[in-house]
Amino acid sequence: MKKTFLKICAIAAAVIMTGTVFVYGAPEEETTVFKVGICNYVDDASLNQIVDNIQSRLEELGTENKVTFEISYQNSQADSSIMNQIIADFIADNVDLMVGVATPVAMAMQAATEDNQIPVVFAAVSDPISTELVDSLEAPGANITGSSDYLDTTAVMNLIFAADPEAQKIGLLYDIGQDASTTPIAAAKEYLDEKGIEYKDYTGTTVAEVELAVQSLIADGMDAVFTPTDNTIMTAELSIYEELAEAGIPHYTGADSFALNGAFVGYGVDYAELGARTADMVKEILVDGKDPSETPVLTFDNGTATVNTETCELIGFDFAQIEKAFEPYCLRIQSIVTAESFDEIQ
Repeated sequence: MKKTFLKICAIAAAVIMTGTVFVYGAPEEETTVFKVGICNYVDDASLNQIVDNIQSRLEELGTENKVTFEISYQNSQADSSIMNQIIADFIADNVDLMVGVATPVAMAMQAATEDNQIPVVFAAVSDPISTELVDSLEAPGANITGSSDYLDTTAVMNLIFAADPEAQKIGLLYDIGQDASTTPIAAAKEYLDEKGIEYKDYTGTTVAEVELAVQSLIADGMDAVFTPTDNTIMTAELSIYEELAEAGIPHYTGADSFALNGAFVGYGVDYAELGARTADMVKEILVDGKDPSETPVLTFDNGTATVNTETCELIGFDFAQIEKAFEPYCLRIQSIVTAESFDEIQ
């Protein structure tokens, strides 16, 4: 429901922050206000980067279209009860649209809006079809659409053997409860079965459990480790990357934020772009009147490999040789150093 906001502020594109409510501004004349509730699944570099870019892009779009986006932002910290309460609060606050960052939030928003049909735009959902969020990528079919960070698992597997053609034992490190991991882990196993390569699952649902899993895979002498776009492992990366690197085990992952936090390689989408494009979808639905059910899900090129040069050196690889080995399998190769957030290295 649209509301009229009178005499907001004399400064165009003003930003007013009150707690977790952000008002992305408009000129002083009468303007239309859209209330947007954003819920992030957990505090990690990838998802935070998405939220930051959604908010900054909505600020631009508000100015360009002479409307105001009043944003309520919350983080569920991977707690389903908190997540459900956040969504209930959004509904009680009569938001015009909800943004769910990551698969669990999108699924909870889908369930909560079946009756009220509040539009939902998800961000960074790896497999929106198998999770039954949408009927198809081209025609979602309900009140929900968004952006996908689908991972090309075969491409990541190719990088493993490009760097080490003699690799014979691959660890698969993931949270068995993460829907984003289900399809890529199955694809990785299929790939490795076809090559006759030994592999073993190592799982954890908390940072402590992931740390124990890493100790086990090191003891088992894995040659490399693969993790898809798994938020649990992402949260634990800063706690495990040094141990893996010092053991000479490269960690191949499904997002550049893993590499930011110390993993050897992150391969996948540009999350800054994903956030901005997700904001564009919000604008198209609220301002342009597009129907979510007929708005195609956004997918992105998975052709960028991000290599952590510090970890590369610690493992014993030469970065120039890695670049040359990866080149046939990537559209782009970029380097990064270890930090907790992208802001620290910009």
